[in-house]
Amino acid sequence: MTAKLSVLKPLFRFTLLLMTVFMLSRIGLLLWQQQRLVDGDSIAVLIGGLRIDLSSLGYLSALAVLMLLANVFLRSKTALFQHAFTLYSSLVVTVIVVVEASTPAFINQYDVRPNRLFVEYLDYPQEVFSMLLNGHQLAMISTLIIATLSCVFAYRFINAAFSKQQNTKKASQVVILVTTLIICLISARGTVSHRPLNPALVYFSGDSLVNSLVLNSPYSVAFALKNMGNEKNAISLYGTMPRSDIIDTVKKASYRSQFTIEAIPTLAVNTAFNHKSKKNLVIILEESLGARFVGELGGIGVTPHLDKLYKEGWGFNNLYATGTRSVRGIEAVTTGFIPSPSRSVVKLSKSQHNFFSLADVLARTGYTTQFIYGGESHFDNMKSFFLGNGFRDIVDINDIQSPEFISSWGVSDEDLFNQADKELNELNKAGKPFFSLVFTSSNHDPFDIPEGKVTLPEGHDPQNYKRDLAIKYADYALGKFIAKAKTQDYWQDTVFLVVADHDVRVFGSEPVPLKSFHIPAVILNSDMKAKRDTRLVSQMDLPVTLLSLLGVEQATPMIGYDLTKQYPVERAMMQYYDNFAYVENGEAVILMPNQKVSYWRYDPASKTQVAIDNADSSVELAKKALAHVLFSNLAYTEQLYRLPIKP
Repeated sequence: MTAKLSVLKPLFRFTLLLMTVFMLSRIGLLLWQQQRLVDGDSIAVLIGGLRIDLSSLGYLSALAVLMLLANVFLRSKTALFQHAFTLYSSLVVTVIVVVEASTPAFINQYDVRPNRLFVEYLDYPQEVFSMLLNGHQLAMISTLIIATLSCVFAYRFINAAFSKQQNTKKASQVVILVTTLIICLISARGTVSHRPLNPALVYFSGDSLVNSLVLNSPYSVAFALKNMGNEKNAISLYGTMPRSDIIDTVKKASYRSQFTIEAIPTLAVNTAFNHKSKKNLVIILEESLGARFVGELGGIGVTPHLDKLYKEGWGFNNLYATGTRSVRGIEAVTTGFIPSPSRSVVKLSKSQHNFFSLADVLARTGYTTQFIYGGESHFDNMKSFFLGNGFRDIVDINDIQSPEFISSWGVSDEDLFNQADKELNELNKAGKPFFSLVFTSSNHDPFDIPEGKVTLPEGHDPQNYKRDLAIKYADYALGKFIAKAKTQDYWQDTVFLVVADHDVRVFGSEPVPLKSFHIPAVILNSDMKAKRDTRLVSQMDLPVTLLSLLGVEQATPMIGYDLTKQYPVERAMMQYYDNFAYVENGEAVILMPNQKVSYWRYDPASKTQVAIDNADSSVELAKKALAHVLFSNLAYTEQLYRLPIKP
């Protein structure tokens, strides 16, 4: 490096380290995921990845250049900015190495690079650290070692660039650094068009994983955080539609006619199936239980007790979750709200009070409402959302009496259900109808469960042994609870819903792999005869159906279907990161950012998803899909999804 450019030597070493980490990580991921690539994908990933990496370098280097400028002016007086540059650059390299090193594990779980979920879990360090300590010690120790070595090497390598004092004139150094700063800013923007670089400009595949390989993981996380800060824009990437058309389309698709208040456009009364005395309600929300595990749904058969319940109650063969996180399942089951690329309403600010929920409408009709959870109820903002929207009593790990086993996420499911039985007996003695939501956690990574309760047959897939054992234990605890509940006084007048919040993971090359949203649900002890329901239905249909089974005819803003009735269509909606799927009568439309749309045919029986050309019917379905996802944003921002204010 010439004497004039020697002032850039520390910056050169910093960017060299970053580019090396980005490229080696991407090449390694490409080699690992070769089976997901088609001809030309690798080249497209590398070329698009170079654009993303240069943009990332521009952002990260701009601050570093400012430090070098300060160092030029003050070098004779202090070495503060030299040390600041070295510390900053070495810490940045370390963080990026750690994030890239954690990427394979994240892909194994979520089938994309780290994104907003990577950050959302950091809001709960106690739970996350406990999970890592109990189930991922090797990964945690390896990460600490990698982080330490990276930091030490980067610090020494970059600091050595300052070892010789540059003799170039200060004016020349300033000109060089200012020019470099301008180059960094141009590089960060990534394009000369009116919009800066974003993932949509480098995405080329219908496979979300392949597209995410184009990014680097820090960029992926940073972009997700940006969208979290401005979630309205994330929705507008699908397209726009006049407000009146949005509302009219959604109302028409709900197949209701008794809309009562213009200020709450979807508020309507649904005629209840049950005309007898009001029943109690217990919802058991099972953590991470996909249909792939349930024998009665063609799964691997580690849920014998749930299989038995399917034969006793109203079992749904083709129920689909609305998302991939517990808060999305809570959102669907307790509020019936449409999923969107925004965070679940459980975590959004405007929905913390006066947002519709089953608990709110039931509390207004005389029910006692309760949430029971084996962990910390503040997790994922559940406690705040529930207390602000109709739940009157919260029971969590701090209230559970004498638990026998505590894991990373709370007490075991057996301890949870023992407490639930006590709570339900107390509620029943009070003589008022009640609604209790019970949320399990034993089937959650790191799958820490009591020993000796269940076993799997010899030869079971060793790669998934611990996970499947946890699922079988969760099923064992559920079966034990239901058997006990049948002997209690509260059983006779209580409708039970057992439903999963989501599948354990989503995997597939489609923009939304629909088969991975298939989950079990069964309703017990209602006036509906035991049967197997083969219709394709959505998680967001369940709260509407439950009110009908309870005999509650209060007006609500929910647009889900009352499954005690028949409708001209079978439909479901799903959100998979930035992609929204709308499925109706065997056809699916998937909306993607930058107003991209793909069309599919989906067979729930075989779980096959085949791309099709956009026929006229598909285009109309796309308009319906757009109206629904835009309505979710409209209803949230304008606070249209609520009950009338109490007089």
